[in-house]
Amino acid sequence: MFSVTEKAAEEIKKLLSEENIPNVVLRVRVVPGGCSGFSYEMGFDDETEDSDKLFENGGVKVAIDELSISYLEGSVLDYKDGLNGTGFSINNPNAKGSCGCGQSFNA
Repeated sequence: MFSVTEKAAEEIKKLLSEENIPNVVLRVRVVPGGCSGFSYEMGFDDETEDSDKLFENGGVKVAIDELSISYLEGSVLDYKDGLNGTGFSINNPNAKGSCGCGQSFNA
């Protein structure tokens, strides 16, 4: 299971509306890199693979490839807009540690 908070879903739908790109999924991936070993990649995709795991929360469709899902199972995508920073973040219960910037993790 991978979920999207209401705030994150609102921001994603706002981006889709501004870019005028309907009928896409948000693709979330884990890739090697970052100062802790792995980092997250997110972007819009108009195609899915048969092996993708698909989730929908708050009207937002999310696709995660079969290799990334083992790292992202149970994670929550959130959006924060406050004094401590603005942007999307992933709360990942599988991460054993993360870097100071929060953009990479180790498993």
